[in-house]
Amino acid sequence: MNHTPFFQTTPTIGKGNMCIIRVKSNETEKIMQTEVELKILNPKMADKLPAYATPGSAGLDLRACLDEAVTLQPGDTYLVPTGLAVHLANPDYAAVLLPRSGLGHKHGIVLGNLVGLIDSDYQGELKVSVWNRGKEAFTIEPMERIAQMVIVPVVQASFKVVDEFAASERGEGGFGSTGKA
Repeated sequence: MNHTPFFQTTPTIGKGNMCIIRVKSNETEKIMQTEVELKILNPKMADKLPAYATPGSAGLDLRACLDEAVTLQPGDTYLVPTGLAVHLANPDYAAVLLPRSGLGHKHGIVLGNLVGLIDSDYQGELKVSVWNRGKEAFTIEPMERIAQMVIVPVVQASFKVVDEFAASERGEGGFGSTGKA
């Protein structure tokens, strides 16, 4: 009998900006809800709120709240304001900022810290550190979609100090230890 759990989350924004997260496992399905407070810091963002591009999208698109275009030369980084702040308030959730795949693949534009983590108690402006790892200059236009935000469930762990771990198939095998597919 296989006891490997299947775990999948699917966030959607419902009425009143309620974030609904469905968590499915091979045994149960649970719907978790939390209200996400959103503060508009720059009035020009009022009609450009984070949104899912399609019904199946996992990430909410975030836009560059810029007054004018910013050009990044190869190797440059820039901290892009979004003009928005969110407050998750519930420690069972966090937001993860991820690069948009098209910007990374086509232009070499990724997040400067590769992944951004927004804790549930953070209330400041969402800012996106972008890095041009490409070979050509890239211009970020005002209101351009620059990153995506995924709201995820969080488990806060406690540690149990042990002298030895129970044996496992992998053991201390690290990078590349499981071979090629």
